[in-house]
Amino acid sequence: MITSLSPSFTEPRLVSSMSCVSSLSSVSVVPSSLMTKRRVRCSGLSVSTSPSIETESDSSTTSKKVLVPIGYGTEEIEAVVLVDVLRRAGAEVIVASVEQKLEVEGSSGTRLLADVLISKCADQEFDLVALPGGMPGAVRLRDCGVLEKIMKRQVEDKRLYGAISMAPAITLLPWGLLTRKKTTGHPAFFGKLPTLWAVKTNIQISGELTTSRGPGTSFQFALSLAKQLFGEATAKSVEEFLLLRDGYQNPKKEEFNCIDWSLNHTPRVLVPVANGSEEIEVVTIADVLRRAKVDVTVASVERSLRITASQGTKIITDKLLGEAAESSYDLILLPGGHAGSERLQKSKILKKLLKEQHETRRIYGATNSSSTVLHKHGLLEDTRTTVYPSDTDGPTNQLMVEGAEVVIDGNVITSLGLSTVTNFSLTVVSKLFGHGRARSVSEGLVHEYPRNLTPS
Repeated sequence: MITSLSPSFTEPRLVSSMSCVSSLSSVSVVPSSLMTKRRVRCSGLSVSTSPSIETESDSSTTSKKVLVPIGYGTEEIEAVVLVDVLRRAGAEVIVASVEQKLEVEGSSGTRLLADVLISKCADQEFDLVALPGGMPGAVRLRDCGVLEKIMKRQVEDKRLYGAISMAPAITLLPWGLLTRKKTTGHPAFFGKLPTLWAVKTNIQISGELTTSRGPGTSFQFALSLAKQLFGEATAKSVEEFLLLRDGYQNPKKEEFNCIDWSLNHTPRVLVPVANGSEEIEVVTIADVLRRAKVDVTVASVERSLRITASQGTKIITDKLLGEAAESSYDLILLPGGHAGSERLQKSKILKKLLKEQHETRRIYGATNSSSTVLHKHGLLEDTRTTVYPSDTDGPTNQLMVEGAEVVIDGNVITSLGLSTVTNFSLTVVSKLFGHGRARSVSEGLVHEYPRNLTPS
């Protein structure tokens, strides 16, 4: 995998956005403007991820301040994609809890740790306030008086605001902030939008307001906001880095040595994570599989349940890996992120679990740079995978399937990760339960289910 795919836990050298855009001729290079500046003490991996993100600026770029509020039942994919994409674009993103505590459980059970309580944001000005959806998350946002005042001031001052999924109908509409605005939203709540102004599009921009449909359109929503904040060149560079290429809505899946993955019990899946894991991948894998009624355990290889992901999102895991290792799992799936992958590779407990998984011919897989973890543990010999061919640390002694975003070889599944992780997760659902359930989950996400993800 490309070693620069996720910012490592070192202090990056920051340059202006103009110089980074010119370096995009090779996707293997992470534009400097897509990185955030954080202080790190690598010996204990103590990470400082203050919401204040320092960037150098010149006449071509200015700092942009963004508020992403979350509450109990917020859709975690929507929240995390917003934060991830906008931070990569160079924004200072503040995640604020509308609850009485920083820890917030999302709609699919992932626990996020906000940067601040919403009360701390009451007197601040933001270039953008973007609301994730989810239920009852959208209701919790609606019922927050402080957030309502912030949003109404945002509209009065004609600054950017946005909402996705249930939030347009459940949150903005009762506040009176959709008047004479063309608006879209989640299909299940579309009928609640003002009839003459509701439009069935993935993205709808109406003046300062941007709305979108659901988790499956989160990348489009976030990139649209990034473009409005920073311009087309920056948004395009983030889009390419996230692997949102032309064919991603109908990705290529390849399967070899096809075997049956179906089980006579609820599948149990382990998702090991570390500081530096890709938050988009961690959250999406857990969310999609839980929607399919899979028993998912997200386990930290660190000494704490809390991990800080590659773009600063703080996740509270279900268990420490040592405790999780007391059980057996039908699948072990490793999310990527370069710094996270390095820490996963060093875990002796995880190495033992993966070895047992391999010896008992149970299923395992990886996205993004974590294919390297499987390779270095000798678990990819004679196995076809999808990895970046420019990854000098990655697999070299097995067939790599060019152009494929998801590859299955027997009981091993790999993926490019980032924006392709939804299709990776849906492929797992399809293999476990069949095409019907995968399509049903896809519809709930408002994600176009690719025909070629149907089980072979």
